[in-house]
This record gives sequence, C-alpha cells and structure tokens, in this order.
Amino acid sequence: MAAIGLLGVPANSSGRSDGVARAPAALREAGIVEALRRRTDVTDYGDVTLPDPSPERDVTPHLIDPVGLATLVTRVRDSVASILSDGHRPLVIGGDCPLLLGCLAAAVTEGRVQLLFVDGHEDAYLPEQSSTGEAADMELAFALGMADRSWSPEFAAVCPHVEATDVRILGPRDAGTLRDSLSFVSGAHLAADPAGQTRAAVSSLTHPWWFHLDLDVLSTEALPAVDYPQDGGLAWEDLDEVTAQALGAEPAGWDITIYNPDLDPARTSARRIVEFVSSAIREPPASARW
Repeated sequence: MAAIGLLGVPANSSGRSDGVARAPAALREAGIVEALRRRTDVTDYGDVTLPDPSPERDVTPHLIDPVGLATLVTRVRDSVASILSDGHRPLVIGGDCPLLLGCLAAAVTEGRVQLLFVDGHEDAYLPEQSSTGEAADMELAFALGMADRSWSPEFAAVCPHVEATDVRILGPRDAGTLRDSLSFVSGAHLAADPAGQTRAAVSSLTHPWWFHLDLDVLSTEALPAVDYPQDGGLAWEDLDEVTAQALGAEPAGWDITIYNPDLDPARTSARRIVEFVSSAIREPPASARW
C-alpha cells in the first residue's frame, strides 16, 4: 500500500481563524495520525502556513479576502505537489472547500484533471450571487471557469480549469443549478444507492482524478458540527460505501473538508471522523493505490 502524505489546511473562507480553520488541529488531537499509522505508512506534512485572514468582502470580486484565497490556492498546490513528487498519496484535511482548487492544480497532468465532487452543496455560485461572499460557496464555479478570475493575475495563474465533462457530482441537497449541465446525482438519489451511484460515477473517470469530500454530505444528525446544515443527507454507513468505491477506483488524492470543532466541544464528531477516515484506508486490490 502506498504511503499517505497527510496535509492540514487551516483555512476558513469567512476570513476568520476559528471554526473550520481549527479542524486539522482538532483531528490531530483526536488521533488521526496514529489511527492512520495502524493501517498504513503515513508521513505528516504538517499544516500549510497561511497569512492572517481578513473578514472584509471586496467590492470588485465580491469575495471575502480575495488575496488570501489566491495565497491559499498557491500554497496548497505547492504542498500537494511536493507530496506527489515524494511518491505519497495526498490526504488533505481542511478547513474549507476552496483548498480543493490547490489540490486540483497540483494533480493536473498534461493539462487535464478530473474530479469526483461529493458534497451537500453545489458550491457553484458566482461571487456576485453569493449571500456570504465566502469562497466556499463558489470553488466549483471557479474550477469550471464559470466565475471571473481576472481580478487577480496571481489567482488566474494558479486556479485550475476543469472541463464540465470531467466532473462527477454526488450528494448536493441545495438549489440544483448545475443539474442540467454536469453529471449530477442529488443527495436523495445518492442516499438511495450510495455504492451503486458512486461506482457508476468513478467508472467513467480516468487518471488523474481527485476525490473531494465535504462532510456536510452527511445528515445533520450524523454530523452536527457543520456551519450550514440542511435536511436530508447520508448516514455514516452510506458514506463508508461512497468512500470505499471512490478509493478503490484509485484517485490521485483525497481531501476532506467542513468540520467545525467549535460546534463539537466534546470532540465526539472529531473522533467519529477519525474512525471513518482510518477505516476507509483498507488493504486495496494489488493494482490500487490506497
């Protein structure tokens, strides 16, 4: 089994250093490194160092802390690229969803990268449509080239582009604005057949592709420690099936986002996430990477 390169990204796209930004530290305190090492070799690459965030929403790009977003994407890209060059398989723990952009930028090969996007939200708002201004509302819009990037030459240079035909979306329970333009499975349909829907999605992906998992694809009953809960969602057992199918199909890497330890004072959810992640790292088929 290939060694895992664990990377933390303590980012919160609301421009604060609390909330989901504290997730990597909370998961380490809950024993994620030790739990993974009982399954496989793990190199802990620590956390990406980020500048102090700003909660101000700029008028022109309609984003909170756009300079911080560009820096985040650049530094995550560089860190994930280092893990890949070391021959390790990246497991990136956030933090907030925009870290995905840096992961994709690192994983791209010969101008192309594909994506399995498992999330309770589409995250495809244009910046001017977002009620919050948080980049976590819109990372998929940036990746697909739907949102303007010209406000920052630095961001435009590092932000990856993913073709719509290269994205498989599983699990959203919000508005559904992308349903007609991409391969899309709603939260209700995913819950009805988690293994089958995921198997169908990954069977059409070719390398390299990245596995993005936002934990708010779970129901609020399963994971209360999220900032934007919705009705519906998966049980942990459903997510186990989704993840087994995804990792068995050999992604280039995996990121996990959107756990807020401030909403989990007893760290019950942190321990459950550690259990979930470590149990997902099983002995794969001989040809598999995980």
